[in-house]
Amino acid sequence: MNWVERAAELRQWSKGAVRAPHKPLLLLYALGRFQREDDGALRYGAVEEDLKRLLAEYGPPHRTSPAYPFHHLVSDGVWEVRTDRGAGSPGTGVRELRATGAAGRLVPELRAALRREPSLLGRMAQVLLDANFPPSLHDELCEAVGLVPEPEPDVSERLSVARRQRDPRMRERVLTAYEYRCAFCGYDGRIGAVPVGLEAAHVRWWAFDGPDDVDNGLCLCSLHHKLFDKGVLGVGEGDRVLVSQRFVGHSPAARVQVTELSGRPLVGPQPGAAPVAARHRAWHTAQVFHGDPRPAHAAPSPA
Repeated sequence: MNWVERAAELRQWSKGAVRAPHKPLLLLYALGRFQREDDGALRYGAVEEDLKRLLAEYGPPHRTSPAYPFHHLVSDGVWEVRTDRGAGSPGTGVRELRATGAAGRLVPELRAALRREPSLLGRMAQVLLDANFPPSLHDELCEAVGLVPEPEPDVSERLSVARRQRDPRMRERVLTAYEYRCAFCGYDGRIGAVPVGLEAAHVRWWAFDGPDDVDNGLCLCSLHHKLFDKGVLGVGEGDRVLVSQRFVGHSPAARVQVTELSGRPLVGPQPGAAPVAARHRAWHTAQVFHGDPRPAHAAPSPA
């Protein structure tokens, strides 16, 4: 049985390009626990808060319950649930999962395969990350679920599962279009002739059919790339920066680097280069950006 392909093909609720990473997050969490504890079952009542935090931070903008993947992951053949009454999940109700002492864990065949082939865990985790999240979030998501990163899986295996190849030229095309400046803050640091701390961000994530095209890219500094992928920042009508009302930061740095960006026009792209396409901008606003945007920040009056 190809467990890597099974991880890549988890059945998720879908409607267009709506994000529903509930099952991948639970499976990543379960793999992290297996890596640390091997055979321990995850009692729903004990892990509910952990799963809530993962969904709040890495899930879709709207609130959802971890009871959904705890029950439905069973149908993918990688997860089993038992209760005080015996085998089988009592359903997606939080009360039922708690009251029956529901506990889930990886199915016996998968646990045996992970013991026989330790590298399998890392390959499954990488495919789950590639298929559901942008690269800027991979390391911190591994830390959040307690996964110790394994050596990179074979590239041919990752591509055979993903069935799409990234265009290695995208980064250079996007950075050139924005003249090596962060589209949000204008940062343009270099060491000699080499830019440092600048990255090409996908507006619509590659994992959700976002193309490797300039009109789906932004040149962003490392900080703003991370905040963009976490839904703190977005791009609104008129190519102006959106800042989530849910973001809280009182320090001068937080104000200058985040809240005062609200309503500011993007820096670039240069004339002749394609701006962010409306369809990609709309996807990010609906699927990644958190909450409502703050009002445009008023620039201080000149003295």
